[in-house]
Amino acid sequence: MGLGEALSIGSALAWAVAVIIYKRLGETLPPLLLNLLKNLLVLGMLLLSVLALRTPLPHLDALGVGVTLLSGLLGMAAADSLYFAALNKLGAGRAGILGNLYSPFVIVLSVLFLGETMRPLQWLGFVLVSLGVLVVGHAQGQAAAVDRARARRGFIQGIAAIFLMAVAIVLIKPWLAGQPLLWMVLLRTLGGLLGLGLVFAWRRQSPLHCLRGRRLRWPLLLLAAFIGQYVAVLLWVGGYKYAPATVAAILNETSSAFIVLLAALLLREPLTPRKLIGVSCTLAGVACLLLA
Repeated sequence: MGLGEALSIGSALAWAVAVIIYKRLGETLPPLLLNLLKNLLVLGMLLLSVLALRTPLPHLDALGVGVTLLSGLLGMAAADSLYFAALNKLGAGRAGILGNLYSPFVIVLSVLFLGETMRPLQWLGFVLVSLGVLVVGHAQGQAAAVDRARARRGFIQGIAAIFLMAVAIVLIKPWLAGQPLLWMVLLRTLGGLLGLGLVFAWRRQSPLHCLRGRRLRWPLLLLAAFIGQYVAVLLWVGGYKYAPATVAAILNETSSAFIVLLAALLLREPLTPRKLIGVSCTLAGVACLLLA
């Protein structure tokens, strides 16, 4: 297993933990506000890390800085807000189905714009992971009865979120090589905060006004920001830095299997035969990717 593959799997596990936490936080916080709070917390964590580790500045020209900021705006401000909205409407299980679209989006974009290719064993891994995610998603989705109109909006928001995540990471891929990982993630976070600031300004809303009367669960917020953003995004971007985008994207999809296992362990959700089959397919696909 290479470093990039290990980071991608670690990112999937961290994101699976975060999805459960974000679902609970979304019960009391609207998507934009939740996204803003977690990005502010993550920015503080990244600044402390850069100072503590004395990380050298990245060697980026104006175009590189602009692309990195744009990647954060698309992947963190827009995509995360849309995903949180979909999570509220669909629940963690149904939202997990849409994750199956992530690797096809990345693969198509990587082949078109990065010139990457896939070997036969990697394609087999992609098929097995996708099959596993679909089986798991179907098993999860059967349990939830959601208003059709609300579900339709949730699916549209979720698909848009997954597509923007794919665009954001493929956009930044050429600039990752040779750059300090912490600084690249920090610049993306600044881009995300810039985008959220523009949205609040366009809506003529004040974040402080939105916070009035709300009881914030700071321990959960800090945990979500640390695991779901600081750790998960560092591992996520690191995976794309050290592995081909096509391989990293497919390994990221293992988060659906992790969500099922963690839900059974932490939330006491039943671990049905269908879910076990889905998890088995996903892990078999990961094995194919690691052996390719």
